[in-house]
Amino acid sequence: MRILHTSDWHIGRTFHGHQTLNALADVLAVLVAQVRSHRVDVVVVAGDVFDSSTPAAGCYTLLTDTLVALRETGATVIVTSGNHDSAARLGFQAKLLRDGIHILTDPLAIGTPITVADAHGPVHFYGIPFLEPTLVRHLWEGLETRTQAQTLAHAMELVRSDAAARRADDGTARTVAIAHCFAAGVAATPHLERDIQQGGLDVVPLSTFNGVDYMALGHIHGRSRLSDTVRYAGAPLHYSFGEGDKPRGSWLIDLDDAGFAAAQWLDLPVPRPLVTLRGALDELLTDERFAAVEAAWVRAEYTDTAQQVDVMRRLQQRFPHCAEVRHAPAVRAVDDGETFAGRVRAARDDAALVDAFLVHVRNGEGVTAAEAELVREVIGDRVAAKAMA
Repeated sequence: MRILHTSDWHIGRTFHGHQTLNALADVLAVLVAQVRSHRVDVVVVAGDVFDSSTPAAGCYTLLTDTLVALRETGATVIVTSGNHDSAARLGFQAKLLRDGIHILTDPLAIGTPITVADAHGPVHFYGIPFLEPTLVRHLWEGLETRTQAQTLAHAMELVRSDAAARRADDGTARTVAIAHCFAAGVAATPHLERDIQQGGLDVVPLSTFNGVDYMALGHIHGRSRLSDTVRYAGAPLHYSFGEGDKPRGSWLIDLDDAGFAAAQWLDLPVPRPLVTLRGALDELLTDERFAAVEAAWVRAEYTDTAQQVDVMRRLQQRFPHCAEVRHAPAVRAVDDGETFAGRVRAARDDAALVDAFLVHVRNGEGVTAAEAELVREVIGDRVAAKAMA
């Protein structure tokens, strides 16, 4: 059996205020073509289908069109909910979907698989929707389910128990489980995969996933292989500059009669690459070595000692898709422990007061020689005007 493992579509997410719906539609169209060309039997979407619990109408349209297109390739489609999804909204039409498309959002159905057969017999797919402990604790009274690790451990026990019972009837039965969580040993993108703690008790140990032939995980936006049979596919689009160096795609998984047989990475196109540029502002605006990335999404870090004026507008004249600007001085002032208030009190005259202000706002750089001359002229004119009054 051939399985395509994808996740974290985040339909409706924006990128620094820019809509991504059209770009995502183009990428998902390529994914559908890959499913067809590789003769995939089952497509697994491991959570975070939507970016919001209240997606806009256009998000539903893209999801519906993509699910239908995937099904028309002949593949069975199995979708679970993630921490960004509203399980109720994602699953409200589950019973109305055409045959071969399954949206699994009910925690009480974790131990009931979707079964798809191949030449070697049945493969049981167990969908585990995102389990927020405080919201599902009442479903399993008497169990310790205060953390995601504990809750997911119980869910996997339900999976293993049902799989064992089915295996007793058919010794060749194979199992695939799908979950959305932060697993131990995976590197996350800072400030991106939100809402599930990435430390402490909500990290799920890798041993939790023992006992299945393949574990399809979602939540982390970068491709990751925790073991041959436990993997993250990541998101199909880049949603932050922290992901810029991470490939986009999905895992193509082959099962033989004994279980996991092989895994192949299928790249997806990147509609617009992400780059981080660093240099003095004039260098960023004029240096020809940046010409090749003028059409990319740009995060610019300008290294001038002092903050510059109207930086974003100026950069966007060269890089129309500049989305983020940071002031990152190449040389930072040594902290002498002096506060701005202390510098003001120590100023002997108006010129020294201006210098103290500039030292405070310009990373330790006071007035230049040219500025000092200008300051003296302005102060002199003010003093003269005051005397005449």
